[in-house]
Parts: sequence; C-alpha cells; structure tokens
Amino acid sequence: MKEFTTLVGHLLVAKPRLGDPNFHRTVILLLDHSHEGAFGVVLNRPVDVEVDAVLPAWQQAVNPPAVVFQGGPVGLDGAIGVVTFPAGVPLPPNVDLLVGPFGLVDLDSDPADLRGAVTGVRVFAGHSGWGAGQLEDELEEGAWFVVPALPSDAVTPDPAVLWRRVLRRQGGELAIVSTFAEDARLN
Repeated sequence: MKEFTTLVGHLLVAKPRLGDPNFHRTVILLLDHSHEGAFGVVLNRPVDVEVDAVLPAWQQAVNPPAVVFQGGPVGLDGAIGVVTFPAGVPLPPNVDLLVGPFGLVDLDSDPADLRGAVTGVRVFAGHSGWGAGQLEDELEEGAWFVVPALPSDAVTPDPAVLWRRVLRRQGGELAIVSTFAEDARLN
C-alpha cells in the first residue's frame, strides 16, 4: 500500500493539457484531503455576481473583487467562506482552522466578528470534490501540478493572472509552463 500524504493547504494547478473544461487553467486550494477523498475551491473563477446579491452582510468583509467565485462544479447552490489569517492571532469562534493560514468561516455569522483577526475573506459558490483515490489517480495521470499555497493566493485581487503567477514563482520548468499559450495545442 502506498504511503498517504495529505495535500491540505496546497494548490492544485491544472496542467495545460488537462481536458476537463471545468478545470482549464484553474488553481485549486485543497481544503480537505484524506483517504476518503478531497475537497477544495477554485481560486481563479470569479462570477459576475456581487457578494451583496447573495450575502449582503458580507459585501464589505470580502476582498476585492467583491464577487462570488465558482469554487467548482459540485454543490453550486451552497456557499463556502474561506479566510486567511496571520500566525499567532486567536481565531474568532466563527472560524474553523484548516491548515496554516487558511480557515473556513461560518457565513451565517456576523462578519464583524472577524475584524482584526483575519487578513482576507472570499466567498465561493460550489466546490471541487474527489472520491476516495480519485485525486491520487489524477495526480498519477499528470493532470495537476501540486505546489505550496500562499495566503495571498486565496484572496488575490487579480484572479485572471493567478494561474500564471503561481507557476512563475515556482521557477524552473514551471515558470516556463506559465508562458504557454491558452490553447494547449499551440504549445
């Protein structure tokens, strides 16, 4: 049996030839990963819906752009709040620690409870999910790059360039991949 290493808190960066249009050039923050499966949110798919339209109390709390992001193709009728926070700051009761600087916030709570405790907030509709062994199979097939996440990735003000920026900062071969044409057939 293979040794299992959790990838919670890491980024899955879609390789240029990943065929699924749901994940073309996506950057996914893994929020959970165990033997039972994996769960994450796409960080670079803003939707043309202001947070105010679905969660008015959270409009002023989220980082720009203040729109909902499509976290993935699963559960599009549900919302997930992801927060970033500095090390050593006590978390308010409405935030569940995930790993490192990432947590989940209860979107039914008062956003004012986060004041001074978090550095970023983003709201996602839906999520990306994998059953037991499914993500490991995709990694083995070469569908994803796995790289460390920075807190700023989760709340980037410019999600359109996140895929390139994450790859570029890795250096070497991945920095070269960041320059590939949008249409993988041209690479």
